[in-house]
Amino acid sequence: MNIALIAHDTKKELMVQFCIAYCGILCHHDLVATGTTGNLVSEATGLKITCQMSGQSGGDQQISARIDCNEIDLVLFFRDAVSTKEDDPNDLEMLRLCDKNNIPVATNIATAEVLIHGLERGDLDWRNIVNPRK
Repeated sequence: MNIALIAHDTKKELMVQFCIAYCGILCHHDLVATGTTGNLVSEATGLKITCQMSGQSGGDQQISARIDCNEIDLVLFFRDAVSTKEDDPNDLEMLRLCDKNNIPVATNIATAEVLIHGLERGDLDWRNIVNPRK
């Protein structure tokens, strides 16, 4: 599966810790991330990650484009719902595209853990049947 990793600044350390904890699962998948998040996770875990630009420079838009082209199967997007702008258009567009393309998305660690355990068990293989790649 192609998994996107995105984290707001205040959640980057949480993303790093999450990826350290689940490195054994994530290493079997293709990972793409916004630049800063991807570099931090890669340095801490040794995971191979395709890094886009940083989120502030358009990396979130690059990932959104990949979502819209059905190149992403799962999104782990750790959002800071307290200190960031509530209606960031790039964030909302990414979430809209996930909904449009039926892509599982976690915006917090609790949901991310449910999805990562489902991924480990093979529960997310339905995506190949419901929305096969062209």
